[in-house]
Amino acid sequence: MVPNKVIVKASGMKSKPLETLRGMKTFLVIWAGQLVSIIGSGLTGFALSVWMFEQTGQATPLALNALFFNLPRVILSPIAGSIADRYNRRMILILADCGAALTTLAVAMILVSGNLQVWHIYLTTAISSAFSAFQEPAYRASITMMVPKKDLARAGGIQQIGFAIQSILTPLIASVLYLSVGLEGVILIDFATFFIAIGALLVVRIPQPRATTETGEEGEKQSMWQDSLFGWRYLRKQPGLFGLLWYYAAVNFFLSLSGVLMLPLVLSYGAAMDIGVIQMAGGAAMLIGGLVMGVWGGPKSRLIWGVVAAIALSGFGYFLAGLRPITWVIGAAQFVILFFIPISAALSQAVWQKKVAPDIQGRVFAIRAMIAYLIIPLANLVAGPLADNVFEPLLEEGGALSGSFVAGLVGVGAGRGIALIFIVSAISLWITSVYAFTNPRIRNLEEEIPDAIPDEPDEVPSVTDEPILQTSP
Repeated sequence: MVPNKVIVKASGMKSKPLETLRGMKTFLVIWAGQLVSIIGSGLTGFALSVWMFEQTGQATPLALNALFFNLPRVILSPIAGSIADRYNRRMILILADCGAALTTLAVAMILVSGNLQVWHIYLTTAISSAFSAFQEPAYRASITMMVPKKDLARAGGIQQIGFAIQSILTPLIASVLYLSVGLEGVILIDFATFFIAIGALLVVRIPQPRATTETGEEGEKQSMWQDSLFGWRYLRKQPGLFGLLWYYAAVNFFLSLSGVLMLPLVLSYGAAMDIGVIQMAGGAAMLIGGLVMGVWGGPKSRLIWGVVAAIALSGFGYFLAGLRPITWVIGAAQFVILFFIPISAALSQAVWQKKVAPDIQGRVFAIRAMIAYLIIPLANLVAGPLADNVFEPLLEEGGALSGSFVAGLVGVGAGRGIALIFIVSAISLWITSVYAFTNPRIRNLEEEIPDAIPDEPDEVPSVTDEPILQTSP
């Protein structure tokens, strides 16, 4: 029995030609607004972290706050993906920004009243993260409808530029503002940036795909939870995309495992100034990598080859970082790592956007996000115990590996066990990349899975961005 479909139709409006709605201009307007908002949120996050440490003198509250940031995304991603496919994506983005703005305002009001406590920050962080969980799949799926297929990798590169700008500017601006206008001033500036993001969304139109959602065997529409499982079922039937999903999960694990240990690696021999130099090198690399993708736009074919090659090349950065406790060496290593990561991310996103139909991208992309958000905190949790209880003792004076060839490679003493973790991460990235490239389903998925979007924008079925849900007979 063929299940009925729920078709999105426009109410009282004629559909506009997609070519008048779709293009890099619309994407850039939204991207610029979101970038300002992201920088504002970063300012608040930095300032609240400083405030929590000043109040408690402990690192544990910062770690717990990171947990409250990641956990809602893991839990809500499948449902958020279903909502992104069922409802108006532009309205979802607006409501998510409004919700985050009100949450920020609530923090400001509690702070001004003199009652702000650490648990308030945990709560508001979780609420803001929940809004972000709904925003992300709607935003990523909207890019496919706004940007021509040939420019999808370029759009991914521009997104990476935004992440780089945010990572470079936020610590510098936040530290100055925190000292000059205080926590209250930083939060109010963040609140103001939301109006820029919302304003950008109000002045543009985002094409809405003519979408369908599955219904049950008896013709009744599935529940949202059942609908949210569609993304997982879809990927299980696409071995190439499913394999790419887990390849990136493995990559995220090793990137996060070493990434969280960069600071203790540097502090094992250096000082705060050394950390700043290395962070600047990483931020510059992300910016240049994003600019390369934004200008170049990536290869016209064999994008998967580019994804795997970029990940493998980033592994050389991790290998270099583990060799010597010298700031310029680790800075160069960080540059290599964060130059290639934006390139691989932009190419990978373009593959997913081309191969997954626009009307189901919310659900499918939500599964991708859920696994990513689950892998990262898992790596962060095991990194500390691995470093402190396993690798560092192996390479301390008189340790089990202190007289081995490994000691000759990375050295002996404080921080050398962490350095060995970087070497292990590099080798693991190479092994997983070789596996991905030799897996025919992953390597050939661009040929085996037809593009879900055509070359010409006006061939994509769409409606206006003010739909209502109607059930077809």
